[in-house]
Amino acid sequence: MTIRVLFNPINREITAEKGDLLLERMREEGIHIEALCGGKGICGKCRVILDNGAVKKRSTFPDKLLSEEELENGYHLACMVRLVEDCEFTIPTESRIENPKILISSELNIPEPMPSTSKHTLLPSKSPGSLLLSYRRLNLNDYKGTTPRISDEVYERLNAIKDDTITVTVSRTNGFPEIINVEPGDTTSINYGLAIDIGTTTLVAILVDLANGEILGRASGMNTQITYGEDLVTRTAIARNEEGLKKLQRTVVKALNVILTRLSEETGVKLSAINDVSVGGNTVMNHLFAGLESGYLEIANVEVPRDPIIVKAKDVGLNLNPETYIYCVPNVSRYLGGDAVGDVIASEMHKSEDMSLMVDLGTNGEIVFGNNKWLFSCSCASGPAFEGEGVRHGMRAAIGGIDHVTIDPETKKAEVSVIGDAKPKGICGSGLIDLVAEVFRAGVMDFSGKFVPSAPLVREGKWGLEYVVVPAEETSLGKDIVLTQADLDYVVDSKAASCGAVTVLMKKLRIGIEDVKNIYLAGAFGTYTDMESAKRLGIFPEFPNGKYQPIGNGSLSGAYATLMSMEKRREAVEVAKKMVYVDLLVDIEFIDEYSKALYIPGAKEYFPTLSKAD
Repeated sequence: MTIRVLFNPINREITAEKGDLLLERMREEGIHIEALCGGKGICGKCRVILDNGAVKKRSTFPDKLLSEEELENGYHLACMVRLVEDCEFTIPTESRIENPKILISSELNIPEPMPSTSKHTLLPSKSPGSLLLSYRRLNLNDYKGTTPRISDEVYERLNAIKDDTITVTVSRTNGFPEIINVEPGDTTSINYGLAIDIGTTTLVAILVDLANGEILGRASGMNTQITYGEDLVTRTAIARNEEGLKKLQRTVVKALNVILTRLSEETGVKLSAINDVSVGGNTVMNHLFAGLESGYLEIANVEVPRDPIIVKAKDVGLNLNPETYIYCVPNVSRYLGGDAVGDVIASEMHKSEDMSLMVDLGTNGEIVFGNNKWLFSCSCASGPAFEGEGVRHGMRAAIGGIDHVTIDPETKKAEVSVIGDAKPKGICGSGLIDLVAEVFRAGVMDFSGKFVPSAPLVREGKWGLEYVVVPAEETSLGKDIVLTQADLDYVVDSKAASCGAVTVLMKKLRIGIEDVKNIYLAGAFGTYTDMESAKRLGIFPEFPNGKYQPIGNGSLSGAYATLMSMEKRREAVEVAKKMVYVDLLVDIEFIDEYSKALYIPGAKEYFPTLSKAD
């Protein structure tokens, strides 16, 4: 039985079969909706409103995540709904995935570009060929080194060109020089590449002139894998079987192809003319993008190859010259990948004699201490709290997101700033950090992370005590935006994981807060977060001699650097291979440090000034 399903306000109609899960059909049709838990019915984010028709619920247990008013108004969780007849849904504002506020870094300056590809004209006398097609000898202008190999497919394209002048592209990405592209005429002055950041939530790509490093265009979008689950653990679980891996791989590549098409249209550069790609991403994202088995990443202390993953565009499905090589910045461990190596490359902490700390907090947190002699690292499950997710009214940094908060110490009323010219829709990461730090400073919350029941604007809600951040009449939701006790518990747990990760490494290294000279803050956390709020909350210790330096999107910077320079690729491999990694899931000392950090701001040895002030 075929069922018609209409979605408002996007005015989109799809078909389904009786018994199909609504969320699964929405994913298949590219209708994106929040689904933090990946469809397990435990996050309450995939809300839809049934306007017409009837449905059957898989379970009514997740209804506890909805208020009585919402249930009366027809709210359902899409992951719990089976379709039984023609129906019509509205996707409410809070469930829609909006284009996020994308952080684009200031790419590194590469004084002497040395990309892995070079272009040469073919001398008039073509080789008559040999029985071994892959080793045909071609005479190239301005070329020195080992004779490049050429595949049958590229050789056939070469022979089909009738022009007197032919340009070939040689790639050295895979170690041995190989001709990967042929073009009629002399195009040696034009050579294009892509630097891509594959984030857990967002995708960013920049089109680069490889001759001089000039950025010709930028584009970004959502990593649509998020409809299968926000966190890495959920996606790794889906990818355990071959079909799940293929589904996630196709999903991210499809999203990337949309972004690349937009880049091509905006710049006029044909995708078939792009001859090199460098990708930054965490270990799980690299595996899923390349279509590599990732189930082993669930094992604690498992050894992860620290050589770069190298594939061709045709292997993964990117709509480029099929022979173009894709270089993935090397990984270190199961939860510390090429994005963290890119952060190190961008900060250049590995070249300094000073003790430095690099912090990149997102869905997963990466922590690296070190200098030009050694690097010591770990990762922590900070959860998506610092990206505005996992809390009652949390959201990504998009239009309508509350990004900064101050609270009047007398009235306890919150003053908020919002991204874009819009009414508040939710609270993004930087706003959440501000908010929790402010409720503590204003005395609305105590040092253990619990609301003070008698404080103004604190009331009893469905999930316990809650603080009214913005009243209903001032929001775009038509209902109060609140911070619940469960939200506070989640944020405090996330901050304790982050602070504990930093301090456990300090303990192992036997260094104090006064020894750290540079603190490099990567990603949106480092760029948009108010550092005073972060320190007051206790996300990381006080560093009296430390200089805080945001480095933007270090993952993209690392991809750009390794795109532009073979030397940077060697540097990235060296960084990855010499980095010591501590797996906190099996580290006994971490539990002790985590426990100390559950109080605000934390242990006095790490917060001497703030402990006295509070």
